[in-house]
Amino acid sequence: MAETLQSVSNPVQELALDCETLPERYIYKRSDEAIDVDYPTIDIPVIDINSLKSSSLSAEKELEKLRASLSSCGCFQAINHGMTSSFLDQVRSIGRDFFQLPMKEKLNCVRAAEDMEGYGNDPVFSEHQVLDWTDRVYLLTSPADQRKLHLWPQNPENFREILEEYTERLKFLNEAVLKALSSSLNLKESCFLDQYGENANMVARFNYYPPCPRPDLTLGLKPHADGSAITYLLQDKEVEGLQILKNDQWFTVPIVPDALLVNVGDQVEIMSNGIFKSPVHRAVTNAERVRLSVAVFCFPDSGREIEPAAELITETRPVLYKKMKDYLGAYFENYHHGKSTIEAAKI
Repeated sequence: MAETLQSVSNPVQELALDCETLPERYIYKRSDEAIDVDYPTIDIPVIDINSLKSSSLSAEKELEKLRASLSSCGCFQAINHGMTSSFLDQVRSIGRDFFQLPMKEKLNCVRAAEDMEGYGNDPVFSEHQVLDWTDRVYLLTSPADQRKLHLWPQNPENFREILEEYTERLKFLNEAVLKALSSSLNLKESCFLDQYGENANMVARFNYYPPCPRPDLTLGLKPHADGSAITYLLQDKEVEGLQILKNDQWFTVPIVPDALLVNVGDQVEIMSNGIFKSPVHRAVTNAERVRLSVAVFCFPDSGREIEPAAELITETRPVLYKKMKDYLGAYFENYHHGKSTIEAAKI
């Protein structure tokens, strides 16, 4: 990165315990209008992963639905993904249990000022930066030899076991999804997987959104598109908060029981030559209830170059993006300054 990461701000969870007036640092000022937490709900297609894997007529219909969904709003709700409701509850539970620990114990996992991983919140670059109303635990889970296990919570005792099992299952799901994405565009099944590479990175982020005294003035997560290839989001079981931007209008993403919300990131938008859209999204806050979500980001091998698939470049649809290497490095530098990396990648 061009700049050194600076300070770690105080935990929002602690601030929220006795907060009647929203601190100035958290007031979102990019619009003169108050933030509306009650935007209309968007109808996001539900895709049956089992059907995608079959060779039946139902698979063709699911592939058509998949392509239409990712071309329109960039995401879908995945069901029949191989994980039970009780297991997904365990994934949520290890996050909730960690955030309920005494602060002294949570600080054993605190991220360093110069690092992204660990417990805390986003880097603070300047005193003018508007902060998100959220705390998080951000951990690289793959490749396994690059894990910083000293930052992984020791309590709850099953944290590591559950997170390892969850991300291992997501590896298989991610392979199936990348194959389906290629097939939906009439490409060879391995097209996107070949660009993704075998030494890809996977990062888990547990997002904790405490109750907020003024949900109309702040955001849990600033508007952004993901720099990943694919992102898998396990939503809170009861509390909505994710919103997606479509046609310059914000929509609330509904909770579908036992589904994983899957969205393409910038790097698959590039691979698809812009056919699939990396959606801009944000998280709003809630005045009364805690919300917890778990996002897992799948990043291609940073040593590989990604580019639009050659088969998707035609006279009527010329190449739209540059060939990129280490997209993630540029993404993180731009993200914390509110800049779009995908725009810089366009020709």
